[in-house]
Amino acid sequence: MTAPLMRGLTKLLIEAGIAVLRFNFRGVGRSSGTWGGGLEEIHDVSAAVDHALGRHLPLSIAGWSFGAAASLRWQAAHRSHLTWVGIAPPVPPKYELSMPEAKDLEQARRTVIMGNRDQLIDVDDARTYAAALGAEFHLITGSDHFFHFREDRVAQLMIPALSLSS
Repeated sequence: MTAPLMRGLTKLLIEAGIAVLRFNFRGVGRSSGTWGGGLEEIHDVSAAVDHALGRHLPLSIAGWSFGAAASLRWQAAHRSHLTWVGIAPPVPPKYELSMPEAKDLEQARRTVIMGNRDQLIDVDDARTYAAALGAEFHLITGSDHFFHFREDRVAQLMIPALSLSS
């Protein structure tokens, strides 16, 4: 939640008129609870979605790395049609537990954003996974998994997708 990418994207999305709700997963930072092995964290996504809906906010869902996986698993579990943006999602085959199969997801607008120098996620695997989902795929040249100093470029790719769902 406090990573430079998350802080930078929050600022830029708010400046673009998009409401943002950031949260830590259970057991991270000052949040309560304990790590759920990556599977229980979809309940954290549910709580965030419920919180946003309770405030009548226009809703899309986005996540970075583990957050991308948890939010997409939430979509599969809840049969959600919300717009989803995944930033450097941990895709199969290396991270098979992390991401749902396309057949387990409802139709929705989806976008995957990757850096061509990602040191954790294979770009070709991400491109293949995005194609299987029918997602737009964007590659940011010169960026790694953390998108240092490229928050503006990530936001430029997110804003049109998130704005269409408002």
